[in-house]
Amino acid sequence: MSSNVRPESMKRITTAEQANAFIEEQIAAVRAQVGDKKVLLALSGGVDSSVVAALLIKAIGKQLVCVHVNHGLMRKGESEDVIRVFGQQMDANLIYVDATDRFLDLLAGVSEPERKRKIIGAEFIKVFDEEAAKLGAIPFLAQGTIYPDILESLNKGKTIKSHHNVGGLPEGMAMELVEPVKLLFKDEVRVVGEALGLPHSMVYRQPVPGPGLGVRCLGAITRDRLHALREADAILREEFEKNGLNEKVWQYFIAIPDIKSVGIRNEDRYEGWPAIIRAVNTKDAMSATIEEIPYPLLHHITYRITHEVEGINRVLMDLTPKPIGTIEWE
Repeated sequence: MSSNVRPESMKRITTAEQANAFIEEQIAAVRAQVGDKKVLLALSGGVDSSVVAALLIKAIGKQLVCVHVNHGLMRKGESEDVIRVFGQQMDANLIYVDATDRFLDLLAGVSEPERKRKIIGAEFIKVFDEEAAKLGAIPFLAQGTIYPDILESLNKGKTIKSHHNVGGLPEGMAMELVEPVKLLFKDEVRVVGEALGLPHSMVYRQPVPGPGLGVRCLGAITRDRLHALREADAILREEFEKNGLNEKVWQYFIAIPDIKSVGIRNEDRYEGWPAIIRAVNTKDAMSATIEEIPYPLLHHITYRITHEVEGINRVLMDLTPKPIGTIEWE
C-alpha cells in the first residue's frame, strides 16, 4: 500500500478472518519492499507500534530491530510488558535502553509544561539516534502511522494537527519508511493485533501522551513524587479494570501537583500531595465529558491510594469538562 489514500473499495477490518487476510497481504508487501535488509522500529509499547512490531516479526523475523527507550516516565509495568512480550515470548531482536537518569536529570527544576515536552521529545530522538548509529546503516524505518494521523495532518492540504510520523523523514535521513498499518483506523489496528496474538491488555492499552507521566507529575518533576504518581495511577487502572470501567471510560489517570497539605497518619501530622483523578469520555478529543464513578468505588480507590502510596494524603476528583478544561492538565 504505497498511497496515503485509503481506497473506497477497502472494507473495514472487523473480523479475525479479515484481519488474517490483511496480515498475509502485508507480509508479502513488506518482504517485497525490504528483501533481506534490516528494518528499525522505535517500539514504545503502545498499540500501533506493538502491532507493527508483531506483524514485521511475522514477516521478516530477526531482520527487524526494535528499540525500546524507557525515559523513566512510563506507567508502572509498561517497559516490563514490552520486554516480556517481545523480548521473551516473541524472541524479537529487541534493544532495551534504560535512559531514566538521563531524562530526569535534564528535567530537574523544569516546571513549564511546553519546555518539559520539548526536552522529553528532543532527548528521545537523541537516544534513538545514538542506538541506531551503533547498528550501522539500516535502510528502512518502520512506523506505527495509522490513517487518522494522515487525515489530521494532510486534510485537503490543510493541517488540523501535525503528527511526528506523517510527512516523511527528517531532512538528511536516507531511510525508507515501512508503514504496514497506515491505512487502518485504530479499531482495525486492534483487531489485527489480536489476530497476531498480542495480549488483550496491550492491544487495548489506554493511550498516554508521548511525554508519559511527565505531564501528569505537574510542575517540576521530582523522583519521589513521580514514584507516588506511578503507584497511584497503577491502583486507579487496576480498580477500573476490575470494575469494568476500563473499556467504558476513554481516558482515566492520576495527576499530582507540586503542593502539599496537612494530614494525619498514625496519629501524627503528615504532609502529603493530593492525587487528582480525571476520567473523561470523548468522541473526537475536541470536547470531553466527565464519567460518573460510583461513590463506593471512589471511596475504595481513595482508601487504597492513601494507605498504600507513600507521600499522598488526599484524593480529589476533577469534574471539569472540556472546554473549559483540557483532557490532560499540562
